[in-house]
Amino acid sequence: MHSAVLLIEFGAIILSLGLLGRAAARLRFSPIPLYLLAGLAFGEGGLLPLGASEEFIATGAEIGVILLLLMLGLEYTASDLVSNLKAHYPSGLVDFTLNALPGAAAALLLGWGPVAAVVLAGVTWISSSGVIAKVLGDLGRVGNRETPVILSILVLEDLAMAVYLPIVTALVAGVGLAAGSVTLAIALGAAGLVLFVALRYGRVISRFVSSDDPEKLLLVVLGLTILVAGLAQQLQVSAAVGAFLVGIALSGEVAEGAHTLLSPLRDLFAAIFFVFFGLHTDPASIPPVLLPALALATVTALTKIATGYWAARRAGISVNGRWRAGGALVARGEFSIVIAGLAVTAGIEPSLGPLATAYVLILVVVGPLTARYTQPLATRLTTRFAGHPERRSAAARPTETQTETETKAETERDPESGGAARQQTAVSD
Repeated sequence: MHSAVLLIEFGAIILSLGLLGRAAARLRFSPIPLYLLAGLAFGEGGLLPLGASEEFIATGAEIGVILLLLMLGLEYTASDLVSNLKAHYPSGLVDFTLNALPGAAAALLLGWGPVAAVVLAGVTWISSSGVIAKVLGDLGRVGNRETPVILSILVLEDLAMAVYLPIVTALVAGVGLAAGSVTLAIALGAAGLVLFVALRYGRVISRFVSSDDPEKLLLVVLGLTILVAGLAQQLQVSAAVGAFLVGIALSGEVAEGAHTLLSPLRDLFAAIFFVFFGLHTDPASIPPVLLPALALATVTALTKIATGYWAARRAGISVNGRWRAGGALVARGEFSIVIAGLAVTAGIEPSLGPLATAYVLILVVVGPLTARYTQPLATRLTTRFAGHPERRSAAARPTETQTETETKAETERDPESGGAARQQTAVSD
C-alpha cells in the first residue's frame, strides 16, 4: 500500500510540474515561481500535504542540486575560468559589494544574527544564470556587445560559489573557527587541484570518460559526479562544489555529449528541488515577510542594474548597452534557493526560508521585465530630463537602430568572456 501511495503522489507531482512548465513556456517566463508555488501547495499547511513521497523527494532534490552544479561546470573549461578571473575581477568585486551587503544588512536589521546574514548575503548576491540566459535568447541579444560583460559577471559569481558554499556549509553546521578554516582550506585546495589537473591533464580525463555509446557515457559521468559529490560532503565540503569541479574537469566532446544527455535529468531533478524547497515553507509564514522581501527585492534590483551599468561602462559599451546589461542581471533563481535551502535544512532561522521564497518569486518575475524595459525607460527619462523634444525624438531612433545592429546573429566574442559556452546555459529555469 505504501508503495502504491508513493507512486501516486510522485506521479501526480511530476505531472503537475510538466503542466506548470508548459504553462510557463506559453507565457514566456521562468517556471521556477510555479514550481515553488507547487511545493507550497503540497507541503505542510498547503492544500494537499504529502506523506509517503517526501523522503523520496528529498533525495531527488539533493540530486537536483548536484546536477545543476555539474551542468554549470560543463559550460566552462579551466582556461575560461582563469582568463575570466584575470580580466573581469573588478566587476566581480563591485557585484559582490553592491548586492551581498544589502542582504547581510537586512538579516542583521531583522535580528537574525551573523550566520543568517552570510546566508542572506548570498541569496541577494547571485543572479540566476538560467533565467538570464533564457531571457537573452528570447530577446535576441545573444550577439549584443554587452552580452559578454553580462556573462563574465555570471561566470565570476559561479567561481565565487566554489569558495562561498563551503563557508556557508561550515557556518550552518555550527562548526568552530578551526574546523571551518580546515573546511575552507580543503575546498580551496580541491578547487585549485582540479583546475591544475584540468589545465594540464584535461584531455586525458576526457578520453578516460569518453564513450561512443551514449548509455555508457551517461552512466560514467553521472556515477563519477555523484561519487565525488558524496566524497566532498563526507569531507565537510559542499556536494555541489564537488559536482561543479567534476564539470570543469571534463571538456571537449565529452562535455558536449554529457551536457546533451544530462539536460533532461537536470531539468527533472532541479524541478523536484524547487518543489522540495517549497514543501519546507509554510504558506502562512510568507505574508509576514512579504514587505521585507519586497523592499529587499527593490533595493537589490537597483544595485544589480548599477552593477551591470558599471561593468559595461568599464568595457567601453554604449549607454544603451549599459542599461541593457544592468536590467538583464536582476533575476534571481536557482542559486538563491540552493543557498537558502542550506540554512533551512539546518534550522538556522525559521523566517529565512519564507523570505527567500518570496524574494525569488518577486525577482524571477520582475527580472525578465527589467531586462526588456530598463533601457527604453532610462532613455525616455534621460531625454525628458534633458527637456529638448527634438533631442528626445532623435534619441529614440538610434536606440532601435542600435538594437537591430547589436542583435545580428553570432558576432565575434571576446574569448575571455566565456560567452560562447555560457549562452547555452538553460538551467532548470
